[in-house]
Amino acid sequence: MKLPKYVQPCFDRKSGRAYYYLRRPGYPRVRLPGLPWSPSFMAAYEKAMSGPRAAIGAGRVKPGSVAAAIAEYFDSQQFFTSKRPGTQRMRRGILERFRAAYGERPMMSLPAEWLEALLDTKPPHAARSWLATLRSLCQFARKRNYRRDDPTANIKLASVKSDGFHTWTDDEIEQFEAHHPIGSKPRLALALLLYTIQRRSDVVKMGRQHIRDGVLRVTQSKTNKKLVLPVRPELKAVLDATLSEHLTFLVTATGKPYGANHFSETFREWCDDARLPKHCSAHGLRKAGCRMLAERGCSASEIAAWSGHDTLREVERYTKRADQAKLARNALAKAVSG
Repeated sequence: MKLPKYVQPCFDRKSGRAYYYLRRPGYPRVRLPGLPWSPSFMAAYEKAMSGPRAAIGAGRVKPGSVAAAIAEYFDSQQFFTSKRPGTQRMRRGILERFRAAYGERPMMSLPAEWLEALLDTKPPHAARSWLATLRSLCQFARKRNYRRDDPTANIKLASVKSDGFHTWTDDEIEQFEAHHPIGSKPRLALALLLYTIQRRSDVVKMGRQHIRDGVLRVTQSKTNKKLVLPVRPELKAVLDATLSEHLTFLVTATGKPYGANHFSETFREWCDDARLPKHCSAHGLRKAGCRMLAERGCSASEIAAWSGHDTLREVERYTKRADQAKLARNALAKAVSG
């Protein structure tokens, strides 16, 4: 039986009886009476859904402490509305670790030198995420009078020079395809990533209801940008050969849609099965899709129409691994035909 949104069961091991709770992020947990969908249950559910927020953990922390500031920050509109869900999850994870280690400290007395030393213990990319998260917390704490200043204001980290995720090569793609035949879930996942050039968070939401008259319609979760993409023949061949009885193309063993992190972990296992190196990731196929379009002579604007990037500079970064020899041959063919 499908439960109302945010409702979770809890089973008593001794009696075998199930109890139901409303567990909504940013709100107190509420026990609901009776059975799901019954009149008494739904009345309590509607009342709880319309109830006020309660600062998470507010009754268990010292006033003015790091833990108190974080609890209030988690409950604020600044946290819930200013960042996208993926950023919220990342920052929540960082602050939970920060609270567990330093929650008893007074928020007022965190010195900039101490925070900078803490960041120095993190790998470069992680340090940048921690700085952005702690800066957001400190700015909030200043607004709520936990602090008189922002100790992160003058902290600067060295720039990180990196090409980011590895761009899959043609050989790596062929190796994956050789191990996972058409009709299998891994092959479907690769085809969706490679031939739609979308992020994992968007690929796991795709289903046949998004395809009409040979066109795939995508609303990107990160940018909210709406894309209309022709279904490429390579993708159509895989879709036609893959059985599906669900709203989304990719589902777990229990028939549920993947979460982004669960999908990445599963995709890593499929790569391991194909004996691909650790640097091969789901996001690397998005970059490979851009590379392949560049090698076929597509302009940066044409590639951006597929990837949804806002700037051509970002597209150029994604296509840095385009085969120089192929591009040179394409340029020569255009010059000769012109």
